[in-house]
Amino acid sequence: MNQLHLEKKINFSERILVAGGHGMVGSAIFRELKKSSYGLEENNGKIFRPTRKDLDFSNKEKVSIWFKKNNPSVVIIAAAKVGGIYANNKFKSDFLLENMKIQNNLIETSWKHGIKKLLFLGSSCIYPKFCTQPIKEEYLLSGSLEETNQWYALAKISGLKLCEALSKQYKFNAISLMPTNLYGPGDNYHENNSHVMPALIRKFVEAKRNNFKEVNCWGDGSPLREFLHVDDLARACVKALENWDPNDNNSPKAKDGSSLYWLNVGTGKDISIRNLATLIADYVSFKGFINWDKNKPNGTPRKLLDITKIKEIDWKPIIPLEKGLRNIIIHYEKQNPI
Repeated sequence: MNQLHLEKKINFSERILVAGGHGMVGSAIFRELKKSSYGLEENNGKIFRPTRKDLDFSNKEKVSIWFKKNNPSVVIIAAAKVGGIYANNKFKSDFLLENMKIQNNLIETSWKHGIKKLLFLGSSCIYPKFCTQPIKEEYLLSGSLEETNQWYALAKISGLKLCEALSKQYKFNAISLMPTNLYGPGDNYHENNSHVMPALIRKFVEAKRNNFKEVNCWGDGSPLREFLHVDDLARACVKALENWDPNDNNSPKAKDGSSLYWLNVGTGKDISIRNLATLIADYVSFKGFINWDKNKPNGTPRKLLDITKIKEIDWKPIIPLEKGLRNIIIHYEKQNPI
């Protein structure tokens, strides 16, 4: 085992800000940090996760005041405006402006405040629409983005590149992780603004409960998608904070030997939306007809991440899709009783 795995880059006395700490991703990261003994009073540690009411991350002045008052040493950016194809397409400027404000304020303030380490969370949608599969980190900016979510993707790319620029120019310790499609407790099941998995779960649970004869799904069901349980992402975040510094000689490198400032986080396996819908229908015991509306967009045809590099920092996914999906359907049904 090399030095990368032996020396922790952070310690239990860190004052950790989890921006977006009450969302699906932020809550999972908070649970994993606590599980890993961070934030304990006996270790002089602390974890902050202010609500949107407590702190508006899009307000630079308020963010700066908060940093001066609370003095965080580690910052995790899980705060973002997110949504599915419908929301991304309808609220283009909102997705671009709000996400850029949030991330720019947090990244710049963290740099000026001299924090020890920053972790920025992006998304696999940053990669080109027709990207070579599986997608390696080096494929970023090698082609055009998917039209329906390019606004969100552009914001995330700018955040990733800002972290890289500050790291190269000022030796600021900023790293980024690019997770694939996520699911888990605390997901958004909104009728119009949710991602594909929670949208399908809601559709089929409601269809079963109301004895509907059919369920309408967007597109033709052919796109392939990779799904990662949010608890697996949370473990990746803690591993990255503990084990990864892009400037280490033995850190993950690009094919040309240069340092990587972002790593993919996924499962290395994908499933068609059609098969996912069938799986969910089976799990909720829906016996009706699944109608595919081919007038609705499919999105990117395939988006499978190459996770070779992140495995080098001693992480791999451990929650199989079938197990995670069953558990989250049970969780949804309990949270939304008849």
